[in-house]
Amino acid sequence: MASENPAIRPFDPEAPGLLSFIRNLETPWKLRLYFLQKLPSCWFWGVRIREATPARCQVSIPYSWRTQNPFRSTYFAALAGAAELSTGALALIALHGRGRISMLITGLEGQFTKKAASRTTFTCEQGKIIQEAVQKAVDSGVGQTARVLTIGRNEAGEEVCRFWLTWSFKVKG
Repeated sequence: MASENPAIRPFDPEAPGLLSFIRNLETPWKLRLYFLQKLPSCWFWGVRIREATPARCQVSIPYSWRTQNPFRSTYFAALAGAAELSTGALALIALHGRGRISMLITGLEGQFTKKAASRTTFTCEQGKIIQEAVQKAVDSGVGQTARVLTIGRNEAGEEVCRFWLTWSFKVKG
């Protein structure tokens, strides 16, 4: 079984390396450097991680000329990118220090309820679901999926959209 692999450790939310990793996610200049190297669209759009814990992540995207569509609202792809990051950061936290485990989005569904014409902040509070899927993948050696919800709200706190993202996790051999 994969759980017998000494390279894969159990998730520890208090691990010093993990706490340092989370601090780096929340440090603006380090995050911008990471985006520039790995996710240039997030860098260009001005996406920011506002809060990251093993259970919850908040990511914001500004409403500006860089994110605006011709209809004077935030472009759906920019919203989807910020939504993905709010769940992806939780996945990175769940995988941190656990060995070689791949992660991939296998599904995306969005629902738009209001025009996004101000800063939109996505909140995902389903880190536990992601951690459980990763643990099942480690224990069974079989790829697992987690479908998680992130909700985008404008500056007035009104819901503008919600995204369901399905992540796949598989232990690399």
